[in-house]
Amino acid sequence: MEFTAKQIAELIGGRVEGRDEATVSTFAKIEEGKPGAISFLSNPKYTHFIYDTQSTIVLVDDDLQLEHPVSATLIRVKSAYEAVAHLLQLYQQMQPRKTGIDPLASIAPTATIGNNVYIGPFAVIGDHAVIGDGTQIYPHVVIGDGATVGSQCTLYPSVVVYQQCRLGNRVTIHAGSIIGADGFGFAPNQEGYDKIPQIGIVVIEDDVEIGANTCVDRSTMGQTVVHKGAKLDNLIQVAHNCEVGENTVMSAQVGLAGSTKIGDWCMVGGQAGFAGHIHVADRTFVGAQCGVISNTRGQGEQLIGSPAMDPKVFFRAQAVMKHLPDMYRELNQLKKRVEELQEKTEK
Repeated sequence: MEFTAKQIAELIGGRVEGRDEATVSTFAKIEEGKPGAISFLSNPKYTHFIYDTQSTIVLVDDDLQLEHPVSATLIRVKSAYEAVAHLLQLYQQMQPRKTGIDPLASIAPTATIGNNVYIGPFAVIGDHAVIGDGTQIYPHVVIGDGATVGSQCTLYPSVVVYQQCRLGNRVTIHAGSIIGADGFGFAPNQEGYDKIPQIGIVVIEDDVEIGANTCVDRSTMGQTVVHKGAKLDNLIQVAHNCEVGENTVMSAQVGLAGSTKIGDWCMVGGQAGFAGHIHVADRTFVGAQCGVISNTRGQGEQLIGSPAMDPKVFFRAQAVMKHLPDMYRELNQLKKRVEELQEKTEK
């Protein structure tokens, strides 16, 4: 399906600079542009590509100043990044959604299946499970007994939702993720460890997206909760009784120990780790590989390093760090000199 620059500009509230009738039918990165494609430019590092790109249309910010003429038709918008995100969402919504239940799927007689649902081959829906309208269950997904999956959800291949866990509406879970496995609870005894039964559940609220091979453990008692709008990347571990706040985003390989509470609108970089039983305030920024071992102070705090600290302190410490070998050598020299002076004084 083709769209003109004029049509696209009307969709995103942009202004055409070039040919209104220029048409595109696909997307491309600006550095890999080709005729018939639409690209975008939001990062200044990529500005030089706009002069040579073969893309027919390029979305750019309103305030972009060009040093040379360009052959592409431009659509100027307030934020090119937000505009292309909106266009990609519209493009995805236009794609046909799968419907129908494959005869190779296993569905318990007591399960409740909504309208316009897709259930792929070898998917398993347990006793008294509930699947909402328009939800897509891809092959090899397992929905446990008594689990609930809301409307317009998408569960990609090999996702497992354990018994009694609850997913809201418009939840997307990518391949291989596990919702509701046992929390890591063991009590030491003289002979080894006694397993502490994990009898709680996981609640995933509306509009959450969870990446591939991420695990959200069920609580010992009560609920492990991922609140609405949160976005979790691949390979994340959310331990038992944790709580992830609304619209919080986490990059890959983040680890939350048990009973950690993450506030709303937080941003967490890759491989950051959180000690158990701590509270991270709303709108906290946690840098990559950060180690957070205690409660954070308040909204808007920025943390990097391990243990976590204010970025200004961290960078001052790093500036000193590279001088430590020289400082250590000088310290030994001073120590030796002091010892020599003490020997002279004693004599």
